[in-house]
This record gives sequence, C-alpha cells and structure tokens, in this order.
Amino acid sequence: QVQLMETGGGSVQPGGSLRLSCTASVFSGHCIGWFREVSGKEREKVAIGFTGGASTYYADSVKGRATISQDSANNTLYLDLYSLEPEDTAMYYCAAHRARAWMCESLDVHEFAYWGQGTQVTVSS
Repeated sequence: QVQLMETGGGSVQPGGSLRLSCTASVFSGHCIGWFREVSGKEREKVAIGFTGGASTYYADSVKGRATISQDSANNTLYLDLYSLEPEDTAMYYCAAHRARAWMCESLDVHEFAYWGQGTQVTVSS
C-alpha cells in the first residue's frame, strides 16, 4: 500500500507558473507521476517517472511547459508547470504503481494502483 498526498494547487493567471508536490509513503520500485482530470473528461497523463530514476515522460499537451523532479530523501515528487493556460485547469492527481522502470511510459491511467486525493489547479484571469 502506498499513500500519496498532493499539495500546491491553487489559482494562477495565464502565463504563470505553479509547483505541485506529492509526498509518498513508499519511494522506490514504483512508476510515479502526475495526472489531471477535468469534469466530464477522461483522466489523462501529464508526466511520469520512476522512483529514483532519471527517465521521464511528458504528455504532448504539457511538453516544454512542465518538469517532473524528485527529492528521494523526502519521498517527494514535484511537478513544475510553466506558461500555464486556461486549458490546464483541472484536478491534478499523483499516482503510483509498482512496476519496472521500462514499463512506466506505457502504463495506462487505469493501471496505476495508488492515488492521492488530488489538488485543484485553476488558470484564469
């Protein structure tokens, strides 16, 4: 069992930046990443990595505007979002799934076993 807790959401103007944090109870041997969901739409991947690993995957919608990073000493995953657009408004979730590093990019949203409660990001002027 992995417990995840997200912090850092809020309201920001278009063009602004935001950092989301996810603290995990287990921080090894898992694919871990960020997802987002807009009401009425399917949950989508934003950025995925492997605990303690360097490989990362970004959705096309955020490529070049997002950076995922880790602080293994504090079991924390970060998502830095830049040049935010109203279309980035969503509930953002942190999720993890025990798997090998090479599997992370191909894992479907529904395959991630552990989820946080989510943190809302609203981009508007």
